[in-house]
Amino acid sequence: MGKIFAFHGGIHPPENKKQSTRSPIRPAPVPAQLTVPLQQHIGAPAKPCVQPGHHVLKGQVIALAQGKISTSVHAPSSGTVIEIAPKPVPHVSGLSAPCIVIETDGKDTWIDHTGLPDYTQLKQNELIDYIRHHGISGMGGAGFPTDIKLHLGDDHIVNTLVINAAECEPYITADDMLLRERAEQVIGGIEIINYLLRPSHILIGIEDNKSHAIRVLEEAVRKSSLNIDIVVVPTKYPSGGEKQLIKLLTGVEVPSGKIPADVGIVCQNVGTAAAIHQAVTQGIPLISRIVTVTGDAVRKPQNLEALIGTPFKTLLTAADLQENKLSRLVMGGPMMGFTIEDDQIPVIKTSNCIIAATLDEMPPAPPALACIRCGLCEQVCPAELLPQQLHWFAKSRELEKAKHHNLFDCIECGACSYVCPSNIPLVQYYRYAKNEIREEEAEQRKAEQARQRFEARQARLEQEKVDKENRRRERAEQAAKAQKAKQAAPASESTPKATTPGDELKKLKTAAAIARTKLKKAQTALDKAKAEGMDDLSELTEQHQLAEKAANEAQQAFEQAEKSAATAAPSGPDLKQLKTQAAVARTKLKKAQQALKNAEEKGQDGIESLRTTVQELEAKAAAAQQAFDDAEQSNEASHTAPGENPKLNGLKEDAEKAKATLDKAEKALAAAIESGSPAAEKMKAGVEKLSAKYQAAQSAYEAEAKSTTPTTAPAKKEEAQLDAKTLKQNVSIMRTKLKKAEKALGEADAGSDTAVELKAEIDRLTSLHNEAKLALEAVEAKQQADAAKQGIDLKQLKVDAAMARAAVTKAERAIKKQQETEPEAELTSLKESLLAAQNHAEQLNKTLSQFE
Repeated sequence: MGKIFAFHGGIHPPENKKQSTRSPIRPAPVPAQLTVPLQQHIGAPAKPCVQPGHHVLKGQVIALAQGKISTSVHAPSSGTVIEIAPKPVPHVSGLSAPCIVIETDGKDTWIDHTGLPDYTQLKQNELIDYIRHHGISGMGGAGFPTDIKLHLGDDHIVNTLVINAAECEPYITADDMLLRERAEQVIGGIEIINYLLRPSHILIGIEDNKSHAIRVLEEAVRKSSLNIDIVVVPTKYPSGGEKQLIKLLTGVEVPSGKIPADVGIVCQNVGTAAAIHQAVTQGIPLISRIVTVTGDAVRKPQNLEALIGTPFKTLLTAADLQENKLSRLVMGGPMMGFTIEDDQIPVIKTSNCIIAATLDEMPPAPPALACIRCGLCEQVCPAELLPQQLHWFAKSRELEKAKHHNLFDCIECGACSYVCPSNIPLVQYYRYAKNEIREEEAEQRKAEQARQRFEARQARLEQEKVDKENRRRERAEQAAKAQKAKQAAPASESTPKATTPGDELKKLKTAAAIARTKLKKAQTALDKAKAEGMDDLSELTEQHQLAEKAANEAQQAFEQAEKSAATAAPSGPDLKQLKTQAAVARTKLKKAQQALKNAEEKGQDGIESLRTTVQELEAKAAAAQQAFDDAEQSNEASHTAPGENPKLNGLKEDAEKAKATLDKAEKALAAAIESGSPAAEKMKAGVEKLSAKYQAAQSAYEAEAKSTTPTTAPAKKEEAQLDAKTLKQNVSIMRTKLKKAEKALGEADAGSDTAVELKAEIDRLTSLHNEAKLALEAVEAKQQADAAKQGIDLKQLKVDAAMARAAVTKAERAIKKQQETEPEAELTSLKESLLAAQNHAEQLNKTLSQFE
């Protein structure tokens, strides 16, 4: 038995504990729905890893810990997740928080779970991570994640481990009954904590009003190999407070703003120790806890082991609640608990008590009066604060002063409010001030972060300015050096290069255009002056004559240069010009033919003259086209080396590129068919277009190869004929070119040379497109006829082949996934499925190749 010290203040409210200790702990009924909050502890809320519609088993992880200070959440029973949404939770604010709602199936089916055969074989960090994964958090106070306290040994020297079994608040008997019935689990948990922290001394603090629990606990300690001291302390509230219990057992006072680990002490609750033992030895996560259900409004006050997420109404019904007597429902004890209005609020890991009080048991608080400065609140404050001063500071919003008076050392035990003769709700004022300070500090942190970001941005902009100026200076220096080098270079090197005849011709053409523009402006000004009867007509006339002379000279210079360039050009006629002339001739011929047709239909005069014009234009168009064809052939002959065919090489490259694109598209289609994607139908159309494109490119290549192959050379089978794919590709290419030409015609100016040329090109492409379409229809008809003779639906055969390829891909992925997840698993059945799919696909492809 260790020495007992004392702490300042404290009170002795009525205990009211015997009502709920007359019967053993009983399991609470499993409700139809469990509402599991994602945050049941201090720190970051867990992140859901299930979705509505998922079926979960008891003990399965449904939300993973996020961040350093957090714990995982597990399914308390088996069932189906029906909702993840904000729901009312046990909190003094009465606000809602994100919850996972599980509709239980009544089977309570567990996941496979086994404990650790020997936890001492694990490294300490591994064992701590195991406890964190099983969702263990403090069950006696604010719910601090247990793994954080067990990690303290890395940064602190832990001399003393204090186990809190005081349970000082009235009405609550959850820890008392746990010690009476499961003391060996508590001792087992203490042994695990001892392995992790290696303290030199272990103390269990328990109040002297729990004689039965003390006897059972002493018996369990005698069976343990650890040196554990049970220290029985006097019954006084709040001796169960962490800092107060440490002061009682060790005489050490934890400094303001510090934690017990800073003085070499770690404190754990008996419920937490039992939960650690269950998790390590049996693999059971924290999915239930003991809850005291008491108060004069229930006929059967007792302790129930309830699943996390169980509505309070289920527990009250099990304790036989008398609705007509219920006046107030309190979660927690009468000192530190708070009133709740909704009996559907769920049990969480820190829910240790529910009080169903009658009106006589907990009457409404009388109205608050003015403070009379009696000093009773200071005398009972266990944290040795000045409650009266803190009340004034909070009321007048002098938050900085309240903070400097150690407001955050207040444990909100309610002793000051209990003894206040003026009935002032002091704790509510302290809670309000704490929240306001936290919000202000959060705003200050945001402002500081914003200031830092702004300053960083300003520094970045300044640096960019400096860098820009440096780059400008460097460019100026380089330009000066280049200019200096240029001036120092020999005159022969500085001589400008001679311009080509083409460049000189362009300059003369530009000068002629500028001169014509000036002449038009002068003519416009002269006409305007004449119309308005202005006086300066002679001056404008002179300017017009000068502009006309300059325009004529510029045009003559351009025409002479053009003639001399045409005479001196050794490279033959201009193909582009000849092509344009041929197109213009065809367009004029077409217009003349249309005019003749209209005249004949309407019986107009001059029909013979129009016929003569059409004949002349036909001759000119034929001559222009012949000139272009001759020039094109001579140009190709002059630029092509013996044995080479650049056009054939280009067509071959186009066909290869189209084939690669088609292969990728077919693979994507197979994957889409395998996954059942709704985009598969659209992808089929895309594959058909790409196939047509490839076939057209291949057809063009084969036709060119055939035309350039000597007649004595034996022609290969694939070069001797055009298949359907090639013709489809050809049709697609012609259609694409035709659409582009039509679009370009729509954007061109009407009556321009470009428009005339585009119209002629459209006529030519339309003719080629119709020819390719007819050839394709003939080949497809032949393919369908050949397939029909053998009783084969060619279209269905193509679809079946694509699905067979998708089945092969699916089987390959299944084997790969199995090898990654279970390297030692048997793959015989999967390999057999893959082989069968490959054989089926190969057979279909063979059949299909006969018709393509």
